[in-house]
Amino acid sequence: MNRVALILGALLVLPLLIFLAISFRYDPRAIDSPLVGKAAPTFSLADLDGHVYQLPESPARPVVINFWATWCQPCIVEHPVLLAGARRYAGRVDFLGIVYQDKPQLIREFVAQRGAWGPSLLDPGSEVAIAYGVYGAPETFVVSTDGTIVERITGVVTPQALEQILGGLL
Repeated sequence: MNRVALILGALLVLPLLIFLAISFRYDPRAIDSPLVGKAAPTFSLADLDGHVYQLPESPARPVVINFWATWCQPCIVEHPVLLAGARRYAGRVDFLGIVYQDKPQLIREFVAQRGAWGPSLLDPGSEVAIAYGVYGAPETFVVSTDGTIVERITGVVTPQALEQILGGLL
């Protein structure tokens, strides 16, 4: 009886273990965005002071759009990278931060302490985040001057990634 239970248990558990082991080969954050290569969704969002920023169909310069939040630890890690990138590409690339599900007071405190690499735009109801298919912060999109999304980066942006992507656009 014990031997039968052991064999039946192994027959049930073994396929589950195999399935689990196979799934470790895939990064769930590496899902290809269907927006890459397509026109970026346009938007008009206000910053903390009420100034309105727009992403037109054909921006004058390439645009780095970063969805971030004050509560997001990877966003805190990538903040200096975006600060350096905004300085390096000043006047040649626009950097826009769309704050993902956060509170204005916390955003003000964060920017006062750490500095700003671009305007912090509020996205009420996460409508723009939904249009871009964002499922968590941080996510970064790079838009070319013809309005096409050329890259989507999930997770922390590295200096090398920014240099490679933006260098190819400039």
